Amino acid sequence: QVQLVESGGGLVQAGGSLRLSCAASASTFRRYTMGWVRQAPGKEREFVARMSGIHGSTDYADSVKGRFAISRDNAKNTMYLQMNSLTPEDTAVYFCVANPNSSGWSYWGQGTQVTVSS
Repeated sequence: QVQLVESGGGLVQAGGSLRLSCAASASTFRRYTMGWVRQAPGKEREFVARMSGIHGSTDYADSVKGRFAISRDNAKNTMYLQMNSLTPEDTAVYFCVANPNSSGWSYWGQGTQVTVSS
């Protein structure tokens, strides 16, 4: 079982930046592909970014490419999402996720709210 705890959300003005963190409990953290998923009010959950555990390859949603950067520190069992040039459309609850499977992701954090004001 993997426990994921997000932090770093908050209120920011448009054009600003935030960095989200996700602390994972598992000692096998480095083996997992990790990612971020967000859900805006009244909308379905949306993939944001992911990073493989072994090779560190990354993938981003088109809506965040060039603005967001995912990274991880395997020694600290922690993943990050650096978010720059934020817009009100980025307002959502951001979930840390791990280990993709055929139905989505095996593990989810509790989510952290990001609100971008115009």
